[in-house]
Amino acid sequence: MSWKRTLSSHGVATLAPNRIDTTAWTLDTTLSSRKGRALGVHLSEVGSGVVRATVSGNLDVDERQRLLDLCRHMLRLDDDLSRFYERAAADPDLAWVTTGGGRMLCSPTVFEDVVKTICTTNCSWSATERMVGALVEHLGCADANGWNAFPSPRAMAQADDGFYRLKARAGYRGAYLKTLATAVAAGEIDLEALNDPELPDAEAEARLLALPGVGPYAAAHIMLTGLGRYGSLVLDSWTRPAFARLSGRKASDQAIRRRFRRYGAYQGLAFWLYLTEGWVED
Repeated sequence: MSWKRTLSSHGVATLAPNRIDTTAWTLDTTLSSRKGRALGVHLSEVGSGVVRATVSGNLDVDERQRLLDLCRHMLRLDDDLSRFYERAAADPDLAWVTTGGGRMLCSPTVFEDVVKTICTTNCSWSATERMVGALVEHLGCADANGWNAFPSPRAMAQADDGFYRLKARAGYRGAYLKTLATAVAAGEIDLEALNDPELPDAEAEARLLALPGVGPYAAAHIMLTGLGRYGSLVLDSWTRPAFARLSGRKASDQAIRRRFRRYGAYQGLAFWLYLTEGWVED
């Protein structure tokens, strides 16, 4: 695993409550325990492909195991990318990924990834940071050091419309976020079930598209960066021009899909890595 590339895998990974230091290459975040506590976690690489997790606060055995499981999940350490690497090795544009690229830092819950992705739609990046920052600052529980975790569905459901309009300044997304949080808190929608490996990708995508505020772009982004379902290409106002710049020609969505079709279930991952190779200096 390339630790630097995992931390820099996509923009949503940098949003609160994550704090990524690209000088020391560390990740600090705040996670929620099953007992309702917010716990600060510091992740750092202590050897090639070896990551140490340091937690603030005393943990019992169950809490310790849960946090370790969450960290493994967030770093996608259990994903087997060997078939992807086999195909990339034969592609001059992507052979570099075989040294450990490709693991996408995800959130501890699908709910968090869905909310953050909705906050990226049809707006500037600074607006996304403002919306997510407000959710964490005003609705999340604080750890011992005063850093907040991402809010629970219940906390977001209980926030009134004025919060989304005036503090988060979420615009039309506010109604989507509150509706989604209310349904998840009530048990009407089970987003975490999307992590079930037995669930076909097509069904996972259909469930995402049925959510308020989630269209084709958002569904593809969540599939790729949140669920580790790598077959969906994220085609938007950033990826299309970036592909044209790197390839030296403007291409239709059909042509882009044709370029990466050889990767099968990993074509979305191949496309993303093609675009982001220059994000990290190896």
